[in-house]
Amino acid sequence: MDLALKDIRRHLGKFFATIAGVGMLLAIVLVMNGIYRGNIFDGIWLIENTAADLWVVEQGRGGPFNESSRMPADAHKSVAAAPGVARASPFIAYAAQRDVAGASQQFTIIGYDIFGGLGGPGRLVAGRLIEAAHWEVVADARLGIALGEHLKLGARDYTIVGLTRGAVDPAGNPVIYLSLPDAQEVLYEQDSHALVAARAANLKRLDRAGYSSNEAERILPLLAGSTATVNAVLVQISAGNDVQAVKAHIERWLHFSAYTAAAERDLMLEGRLKKMSAVLGLFRSLLVAVSIVIIALIVYVLTIEKIRSIATLKLIGAPNHVIVRMILEQSLALTLGSFAVAYALMSLARDRFPRTLVLLPEEVAVTFAVMLAGSVLASLTAIWHALRAPPALALGG
Repeated sequence: MDLALKDIRRHLGKFFATIAGVGMLLAIVLVMNGIYRGNIFDGIWLIENTAADLWVVEQGRGGPFNESSRMPADAHKSVAAAPGVARASPFIAYAAQRDVAGASQQFTIIGYDIFGGLGGPGRLVAGRLIEAAHWEVVADARLGIALGEHLKLGARDYTIVGLTRGAVDPAGNPVIYLSLPDAQEVLYEQDSHALVAARAANLKRLDRAGYSSNEAERILPLLAGSTATVNAVLVQISAGNDVQAVKAHIERWLHFSAYTAAAERDLMLEGRLKKMSAVLGLFRSLLVAVSIVIIALIVYVLTIEKIRSIATLKLIGAPNHVIVRMILEQSLALTLGSFAVAYALMSLARDRFPRTLVLLPEEVAVTFAVMLAGSVLASLTAIWHALRAPPALALGG
């Protein structure tokens, strides 16, 4: 006779309710694991999915993602002329917030050279890449827009010609891709009222400086801010050339800062992502510890509740191994059932979660092993108390 199975059948509702409760708790643990890894995955997605050997930015800057970087629009030409450079492409990346698909959404705009340049979208799930120099866009499907729809950016409507999936910025927001001129236009476009006010202010300054109205009109365009800038230059190194040597040449002679893909990744991990990863890691550890304690208490209490039944078994001569087996089987059934419920809940929420959830198989296995170890330890403690229970308890003594 399997006493553990008999007892579970006797208290079936209570057993399943306990599994459901513990399962939801463990689902939160798994989701927190996924958020922790997903934060890192999102943070370096653009770096790892851009086929660049070097990221060249403004001198002394940790850009283009950790810190603002501005370079002349034609900086890629001088970089392309450096020894060992196979290809150099201008690149723009900046955050934006617009009304998209009936809701205000935040996303990152990527501007790149659509005619063979680096930094464009990778694998598309629908549509095609940008082919026209203006007013076409490739967007991530998470924005909730479909092929052929129009996205209003500034004063213009852009047609969605392609869709990606999983293209995110370091904050986990979806990415859209524009041609470089379009991205520059959207970035530097000003409201007409702001332009009129800026023009009037500049005319007053020139008038106070003694310029005539005709001279002021000729000088006025020179006072306007330049929009011919980019955030970075992406570089591919020719085969057989040393990346570090090309990097040193660019930094010494062109007076830019250059980072390898690995260095750019480290900048992100040790900069923008560091504190968030530390906070998420702390909460993950605390949640695991609390979960272990709760599971241990549940297993212990469930066993102690059966102390009179265990005393009865001892009174009728049941050997200790029968009692030990019953308690361990129930503990394992509770842990296994709860973890199965947790994994099912996490799988259902994974695609609907607002941030990317990344679950590594080894981390899932470690989490399960830790929870199982806590459950077994609680069972052993409960067994020790149960075996010390005097048979007289069965008689109410």
